[in-house]
Amino acid sequence: MAKERASFVYGNAEEGVPGCIARGISEEVANHIFDEMTDFASYAFNKSHAACYAYVAYQTAYLKYYYPREFMAALMTSVMDQTGKISSYILTCKQMGIDILPPDINEGFGGFSVSGSGIRFGLSAIKGVGTSVADVIVKEREARGPYTSMEDFVERMTNKEVNKRTMDSFIRAGALDSLPGNRRQKVLIAPDMMDSKARNAKDAQSGQMSLFNFGDEKTRESFRMKLPEAEEFLREELLQFEKEVLGIYLSGHPLDEYRKVWEKTVTAKATDFMPDEETGVAAVRDGQRYTIGGMITEKTIKTTKTGKTMAFITLEDLCGTVEVVIFPNDYLRFRDKLEVDRKVYVSGRCNVADDETGKLICESIREFTGISRELWIRYETIEAYAGDEKELMEILKTAEGDDMVVIYVAETRQIKRLGRSMAVRADETLISALKIHCGESNVAIK
Repeated sequence: MAKERASFVYGNAEEGVPGCIARGISEEVANHIFDEMTDFASYAFNKSHAACYAYVAYQTAYLKYYYPREFMAALMTSVMDQTGKISSYILTCKQMGIDILPPDINEGFGGFSVSGSGIRFGLSAIKGVGTSVADVIVKEREARGPYTSMEDFVERMTNKEVNKRTMDSFIRAGALDSLPGNRRQKVLIAPDMMDSKARNAKDAQSGQMSLFNFGDEKTRESFRMKLPEAEEFLREELLQFEKEVLGIYLSGHPLDEYRKVWEKTVTAKATDFMPDEETGVAAVRDGQRYTIGGMITEKTIKTTKTGKTMAFITLEDLCGTVEVVIFPNDYLRFRDKLEVDRKVYVSGRCNVADDETGKLICESIREFTGISRELWIRYETIEAYAGDEKELMEILKTAEGDDMVVIYVAETRQIKRLGRSMAVRADETLISALKIHCGESNVAIK
């Protein structure tokens, strides 16, 4: 296209092209028209191509509308090796009201599958678990029925594809949650249980017998390995395990309580910085200003040639990660906010090239807690509020924080802002409790 610009504007006598200027079109207008064509040519269709795309778009729109769970399950299966894409589609599922269920050796398959009203996470998407492992588990389950206990699973998988590493990944991913015991108990006993079953299998092959083989069912039961007494891991630990083996937070996310405010505050998500599979172009534009928000997961400090300090941080949101570059002057302003695990909003200019994942050049940083929020609670009449005030205050006292509470009376359109002493932490737990108490449509965050 660049080579043709001169011919288009000025003409080319050798090729018999008169050009725009010779036809009375100004140089400025001619170049503007050519710029328009260049932009269009970056992703243009001929009619047959456009017709095919329109037909496929119709088919997929139909499937997404009438078979949303099946459609989204197939979509996520197609990108199982792209964590960022899966995170983005999971967010879409949640917006569609579709639950994403953890992987399960008794219900799941290699890919993502429909399970009841939700979508079951694919076994093959667990790190360290390949397609062959998932196939063996499903084949054994279909042949001999569901796995009934940790020991039953280990016994049936001995000498097959499952080893200690994959067993640990299964436990941490929640794929064995349908079996008795919590994840900590299973992590503690798994190595010994697998060693024991491997020895028994080896002895059986060599013809050796043990007392276990001669006893009745009651005697054999006494020899079975018991789960140790152990409390379940903390929620933060469980989420971190899921992140390690699934690449994403599944049963929850450290940013969940900020989700609604986050969606209203950011102007770009992590997936917007990734190049499109077909066009190779990211949704964000080079040089444009954006605001992203998330949790700092990595920080690298570097010294410039002039001896000044700058930083590179990785910011993780609900969809993926974005690299943020912080130059010396801004580093001096915001270095106190650059702690790993801190939740911040970063505004700045985008730096992106074709076929590359974009970065954000930092201009300002503010913490999540710096975003003022109001918890609005609606009552139909002043009498209704007066009658419920005591119970409402008891609920609010369970969640002290910095978010202000506003009471709205619909009948008279009165607004009452409770004092700073009644400020709350408007997280998912409190919101859920208030929606149950006051009604789903009577509670909102602004």
